[in-house]
Amino acid sequence: MDLRTQYMGLQLKNPVIASASPLSSKVDSIRRLEDVGASAVVMFSLFEEQIRHENAAFDHLLSSHTESFAESLDYFPNVAEEYEATPESYLTLIQQAKAAVDIPIIGSLNGITNSGWIDYAKQIEQAGADALELNIFYIPTDLMESGADIEQRYIDILTTVKSVVSIPVALKLSPFFSSIGNMMKRLDDAGADGLVLFNRFYQPDFDIQTLSVNPTLQLSTNAEIRLPLLWIAMLHGRVNASLAATRGVHSHVEVIKYLLAGADVVMSTSALLKNGVEMLKTFLYGLEKWMEGRGYESVSEMRGVMSHQNVAHPEAFERVNYIRILESFKMEME
Repeated sequence: MDLRTQYMGLQLKNPVIASASPLSSKVDSIRRLEDVGASAVVMFSLFEEQIRHENAAFDHLLSSHTESFAESLDYFPNVAEEYEATPESYLTLIQQAKAAVDIPIIGSLNGITNSGWIDYAKQIEQAGADALELNIFYIPTDLMESGADIEQRYIDILTTVKSVVSIPVALKLSPFFSSIGNMMKRLDDAGADGLVLFNRFYQPDFDIQTLSVNPTLQLSTNAEIRLPLLWIAMLHGRVNASLAATRGVHSHVEVIKYLLAGADVVMSTSALLKNGVEMLKTFLYGLEKWMEGRGYESVSEMRGVMSHQNVAHPEAFERVNYIRILESFKMEME
């Protein structure tokens, strides 16, 4: 059974990648991910705020007298307390991971502007990363900012980073565009090597007892597969960029569905955090057994079989199917 695939030009032993998570925060954990079958690992994200903090702290130190350094410690929050890693330790971890494993290591930057990204994108490449994932987590709270301005922000970040690195660059994106397909095509035309669909925005909750805003983290469920499944199926064969699926993968079933839609790779985090990294073995075993039962000898044979351009009835992806779903539900209620 040939499980090999390509992602942004990288040759991978199978289509299952461990996406960005705390599991990549230590070399031993990265080595374990390789042992249980991960074909590549996306490092946990280095945040723009961390880069800004380090730069601000360094500039302040240079411009301050020695005796005033204690005050700067009060002025700038303690990085060790707020973040698990500094930018420098992040680069060191990439170097150590590359020396410890044979699978590709993909760096990850999370931010909303070009500030600080250019230098660290280059340094991530120099540290040995095989590719770079840009995770643009942007909530447009400015009511005067137009959709066109927001979209241009994404294009500008991509083109800026692409201009300074030679390794492949992927964008991990949200589905919150007025025309998702058009935006994906524009990013593809701008040089994106990979499109990772879709990011999960972590949104705050309210504590009604203390009247405070609380950060919340809920792991994904397999029900979240539907939206990225739709758009991967729509984009397959219509963009040059590699397509990565990264939401709701909790079993081999979701892996199979994403590959049938046209994904080049499938990424998982929540299932590994919830059930342990051994889940990767069950993903691959289930995929192989299903392929064997269907007569597929390679992943490339099955990829995109159920994409929009290949299914017998492409209207199943469109408005007419929405009407059919509502009509069938109404009949069940009667």
